[in-house]
Amino acid sequence: MSALYIHIPYCASRCAYCAFYSSTFEGNRKDYIEALCREMDLRKEYLKGESVRTIYLGGGTPSQLTIGELEAILNHACSVFDCSSVEELTVEVNPDDVTDEYVQGLRSLSVNRISIGIQSFHDDELKTINRRHSAAQAIEAVACIKRNGITNVSIDLMYGLPGQTLDLWRDNLQQTIQLEVPHVSAYSLTYEEGTRLTRLVSGGELKPVDEDTCADMFSLLREQLSAAGYVQYEISNFAKPGMESKHNSSYWNETLYIGLGASAHSFNRDSRQWNISNTRVYIEKVLSGANDFFEVEHLDLDTRYNDYVMTTLRTRKGMDRAHLKSAFGETLYSYCMENAKSFLSNGLLEIEADTLRLTEKGIFVSDGIMSELMKV
Repeated sequence: MSALYIHIPYCASRCAYCAFYSSTFEGNRKDYIEALCREMDLRKEYLKGESVRTIYLGGGTPSQLTIGELEAILNHACSVFDCSSVEELTVEVNPDDVTDEYVQGLRSLSVNRISIGIQSFHDDELKTINRRHSAAQAIEAVACIKRNGITNVSIDLMYGLPGQTLDLWRDNLQQTIQLEVPHVSAYSLTYEEGTRLTRLVSGGELKPVDEDTCADMFSLLREQLSAAGYVQYEISNFAKPGMESKHNSSYWNETLYIGLGASAHSFNRDSRQWNISNTRVYIEKVLSGANDFFEVEHLDLDTRYNDYVMTTLRTRKGMDRAHLKSAFGETLYSYCMENAKSFLSNGLLEIEADTLRLTEKGIFVSDGIMSELMKV
């Protein structure tokens, strides 16, 4: 089974923190959709005949597209790839795009999961990061999606926002719990080079939250969501039992996936591939039949091992030691276990049923642990 990701780069406005590839110019939408479909034709062999288990439309803001445009993209995808066994079809939406009619349209396309970019339930915080919706619109969007029959709803939250306190973050978590959504993705704000937020901090106009407070926010996140019945199945992802994102999980378990559209990434177990991050150039190259709209990195054994360490240790399931040895050989297996010794002895890693995973304490310093286990 494989996964299909489709990137929709269009946004009505740019969030102050965002470093993902997106564009506020929508004059080439028709051409972009044509190029997406053409890329599917050009790369129809990439999935090696494996059937598609999950489809994910991300962005950008996919809800900037009409239902008719989304239908054209999905219909073509299903004509090129084997989508007969799709279990999960997710579309990312912005709260202020959500209406009864739009959600009904998504349902008509067999969309059965919606991910809402909310980030905060406080209007002052939303204004700081240049989100275009209000807290009230976010709450209504969740209610609208549910009353129109889509119950598999995920919301994105962000903590460590400039000026955010533990009490404000607690309010965000309590509002999230009250909405009774089955899935929450929560990320600590990072100041990416080139973003408006980074410029404001560099210029002294905003003050970032200190690391200790961010760590306390992470602790509060885990505590509050755990008490409400959520399972932290990956460092940044929490779900009610059985409601884990099937698509996101594919990135952490070596599932083959194809990414379509400007800046989209693909993985076929032997190599990684990423498309050019420029919508205009992407359209021109794909529609002209050029084969240089992407770059490829062929993965050697050490790189595949490093990927395995990084992705598996992010998850609650952890690293299968038997697979580690069989897939990467005795030398890399021994390297991993030797470097894990100190973390096992100080209680940051544990072994259970031949699975190596982070402990409750280890989750807080996961980046450092993974770095020490990787081959350099």
